[in-house]
Amino acid sequence: MAVFEQFLPRRERFPARGRRWLTNWGMLIVDSVVLRILFPAAAVGVALWAEGAGFGLFNIIDVPMILVVLFVIVFLDFAVWLEHVVSHHWPWLWRIHKVHHADVDLDVTSALRFHPLEIIISMLWKGALVALLGAPAIAVLIFEIILNGMAMFNHSNVKLPLSIDRVLRPAIVTPDMHRIHHSIIERETNTNYGFNLSIWDRLFGVYTQDPVMGQQGMTIGLAEHQNREPTGLIWSLLLPFRTYQKVNAPDPLMEGEAARAPTDRVETPSA
Repeated sequence: MAVFEQFLPRRERFPARGRRWLTNWGMLIVDSVVLRILFPAAAVGVALWAEGAGFGLFNIIDVPMILVVLFVIVFLDFAVWLEHVVSHHWPWLWRIHKVHHADVDLDVTSALRFHPLEIIISMLWKGALVALLGAPAIAVLIFEIILNGMAMFNHSNVKLPLSIDRVLRPAIVTPDMHRIHHSIIERETNTNYGFNLSIWDRLFGVYTQDPVMGQQGMTIGLAEHQNREPTGLIWSLLLPFRTYQKVNAPDPLMEGEAARAPTDRVETPSA
């Protein structure tokens, strides 16, 4: 995806690309160390434990393996989507998740930019579900490969032909679709949550087809952090613990609706 971005970029790249990349890769290294210490075998390890202990739904009932694998992949994809939605609407989770959204540009490395606390919470959530399902290790492994690969695909700054985008969008999340989720406009940020399957956003009514400012005109990131600070690793790691005042970016669509809305104000005639 990095090679494709170089030769087929969708948008003009942010000037401090090198600093951004060092920070986003640095975040991945920190996350990997934390995972290695706290969850040495990650979600696949949980699946192997559940299988050995005979714990979980699919270790109790007899279902054809192919059906189990398909169900686990789709179910875990919904679970990750749901976790993502919640992380936008619970303030204490948003403080952590906004590290991802603070990135001032969007490319393949943005898929690596998650705070260690978010990685821990996500692993606990997925681990609990894997154990309760008794999900086969092979199903969990396939899901993790798909999830990470798709995250790098749909965060990338790749110019996908619009004809291909139209064909893919009903099934999977494309770069143009997910980029809207990183818009500075809050109404757009709170849509298009999916990382892999696009059906959940459509099913639950949180899908946006196009950004109001267009793919080229939209601004990426958070309104209160439109500067070079998010390109720093230490700044990004400390962001959840900082006090800040939220800033809402102007929404041209909402402003237009407000201008057309009726008013209850009564004009009093001057004396």
